[in-house]
Amino acid sequence: MPSRTPRTLMIALATLSAVSLLSAGPAVAAREPRTAAAAAATWDTDRAAAAYAANPAAVTASGSENSGTTPDLAFDGNGSTRWSSQFADDAWIRVDLGSTLRIDRVVLDWEAAYGKKYVLEVSKNGTDWTPFYTETAGTGGSVTAHTYPQEVTGRYIRMRGVERATPYGYSLYSFKVYGGEPAPASTTRTNLALNHPAYSNLYQHAGNSPAFATDGGWPANLKDDATRWSSDWNADRWISVDLGASSTINSVDLYWEAAYAVDYQLQVSDDNKTWRTVYQPTAAEVAARRADVKSPADAVGRHDTVTLPQPVTGRYVRMLGKERRSFYNPAPYTAQFGYSLYEFQVWGTGGSASAAYPALPGEQTGTYQTTFFDDFTGAALDRSKWRVVRTGTEMGPVNGESQAYVDSTNNISTQNGSLLLKAKYCKGCTQAGGGTYDFSSGRIDTNTKFDFTYGRVSARMKLPVGDGFWPAFWLLGSNVDDSSVSWPASGETDIMENIGYADWTSTALHGPGYSADGNIGARQTYPAGGRADQWHTYAVEWTPTAMRFSVDGALVQETTRNKLESTRGQWVFDHNQYVILNLALGGAYPAGWNQVTTPYWGLPQSSVDKVAAGGVQAEIDWVRVEQKK
Repeated sequence: MPSRTPRTLMIALATLSAVSLLSAGPAVAAREPRTAAAAAATWDTDRAAAAYAANPAAVTASGSENSGTTPDLAFDGNGSTRWSSQFADDAWIRVDLGSTLRIDRVVLDWEAAYGKKYVLEVSKNGTDWTPFYTETAGTGGSVTAHTYPQEVTGRYIRMRGVERATPYGYSLYSFKVYGGEPAPASTTRTNLALNHPAYSNLYQHAGNSPAFATDGGWPANLKDDATRWSSDWNADRWISVDLGASSTINSVDLYWEAAYAVDYQLQVSDDNKTWRTVYQPTAAEVAARRADVKSPADAVGRHDTVTLPQPVTGRYVRMLGKERRSFYNPAPYTAQFGYSLYEFQVWGTGGSASAAYPALPGEQTGTYQTTFFDDFTGAALDRSKWRVVRTGTEMGPVNGESQAYVDSTNNISTQNGSLLLKAKYCKGCTQAGGGTYDFSSGRIDTNTKFDFTYGRVSARMKLPVGDGFWPAFWLLGSNVDDSSVSWPASGETDIMENIGYADWTSTALHGPGYSADGNIGARQTYPAGGRADQWHTYAVEWTPTAMRFSVDGALVQETTRNKLESTRGQWVFDHNQYVILNLALGGAYPAGWNQVTTPYWGLPQSSVDKVAAGGVQAEIDWVRVEQKK
């Protein structure tokens, strides 16, 4: 084991909840509080974080409700004591960490008087503040704001209130700050990666971001849950670290959780673009690792100490996974998950503490101009703009839906300046993709015709009403068919979904850590007795910093990149998506609401009768995409 133990700091005594193997979220055992003078003490290597009691003098606030709710009580490690501010929207509380640290997360445990709107800010001097988390619709409880992939370094952390949720003040049981001092340049052998920026192509969710692989902690048994990076479930995933400057590297330590790499490469780079492989396990080592198959409950991790045959130079170091470990699920069957790494250490000389995460994209300049438009006034679908999607050809069956998508004017047509997507019923009449279907319907998209990044996307639509009818207007990442990406890493933007209810529709975002039933979504109810089978305009404004959904111009959901990445997972909406229009029948989403199982999943007999009668269709007046130029 390397001679130097890691250093870090956590302000406030904390115990994070444990989670199961291969699931989300850092967890640590509590430690006894220490004085502020112990803030520079080293961790035990079997802890994912250390806990310290803040010096009361290091905590200040704009004011307190009374002498029993002073600001230091939010940092005393006692979950029953609290700070409560004066009764003012602009109240604040801040802590002096004692030195400049890289912060990986902040946890706020609110009392009943919580903040509806507030900002978390960092400062190097206590005067100039930079926001790193903004809440506009707080609901209290315990809030964990992860900082990745932002650069959040500083000596002071502040919660600045903007709007209270109650007539009282802001009231916090605890204010926990996790982080550590970045490894500085060194002329002696040291772990140059400690608390340095780390990156990966994809990660499981916000609680398993790559930042946790350089925070200095791992459990001694390599089994207990602790802070770690965990990839999504794909083989070609990587994690890298920026050492800050060209370095001489002689060894690497990888502290794996049970989901370790059977085969991998260690690579170095000078520019974060061109990579040189400097190590890979031998065939015999790979075979031995491959043979170690256990159930998830019995499996443990491993510690790889890789001593390079000769020192190498580079600023960036990367672990590129080539093969994932297999688990009995149960025996003799096996399953593979992602890669999971407690700690990534790079040993050598050089480096620099100035390594920093790059600035995130800001808002675009320019004015919106129409880049795609179709008002369906032609005699038939304009195939220079739209691709017809067929079950068994462009796609397979999904979501337990009952229809096959076909290329037929019975299902996809234009009439009186509208696109009609029609559902048809004929028992056993439709053969598609090796299956037999009782229903056919229409689905079109702009994939390969018009794929785009960012814009204002809208459509005017009239929807069918009836349990299990599932029309949708949505965007899907253009890389969804890339097997190294796939869904949900491709990203999905649901501008409008309706499952047959007359009075509401829904919107949603899907990505790593927030997909399927765990999506980030909202429901909207039509005002003034409006109905889905009337004409309405559904839209999303997609920018580098947010998704804003609207119905008839009224905002129904706003999700910022900042809040998504701080609380849920990776923002995967910075590459091309394409437009989709479809009419599905039954399946998981409708069934989750109407609880229908027969005669079709999510589709009752009354709705089957409507389809058989020929009256079920979604009408689209026009579709428009506007982009800033």
